[in-house]
Amino acid sequence: MKNRNANKTEFSELIEKHQAIIHKITMVYANGQSNREDLFQEICLQLWRSYPRFRNESKFSTWMYRVALNTAISDIRKKKTDIHFEQLHDNDRLETAPSDEKEQVKLLYRAISKLNRIDKALILLWLEEKSYDEIASILGISKTNVSVKLVRIKQKLEEMIFKIQ
Repeated sequence: MKNRNANKTEFSELIEKHQAIIHKITMVYANGQSNREDLFQEICLQLWRSYPRFRNESKFSTWMYRVALNTAISDIRKKKTDIHFEQLHDNDRLETAPSDEKEQVKLLYRAISKLNRIDKALILLWLEEKSYDEIASILGISKTNVSVKLVRIKQKLEEMIFKIQ
């Protein structure tokens, strides 16, 4: 087995490579920059604690999503707070998007923020272009359930966005 320093270096490299996953989850599950930073740290801590049990049976990113989403959902349960949309900051992806696209993305995130915790996770994974098999594995539901839920979530988001506009 690798020594602790080798594990630490490997883990740090994997977190650096896949940190966008954590940022996306914190953007959807935490309100305010300070809360997002706290959640980011909590997710990294949980990933580090769980890393020795990662067995390469799935892709690292799939395992990372599972741990990160579970941590975010547990954090919400602990705090028992509602998540509200907060305008995205300049350093987010929107900075390079055309103005109309920026508004569409803001509307989408505003609508996503109103979904329940599981639906948020599901749509986030779908937006990340994860396969139905990966989504099912991460969320612990069947592939058929992923398909059915996605259809319903997309319809719900479309209705919500139409109402917002």
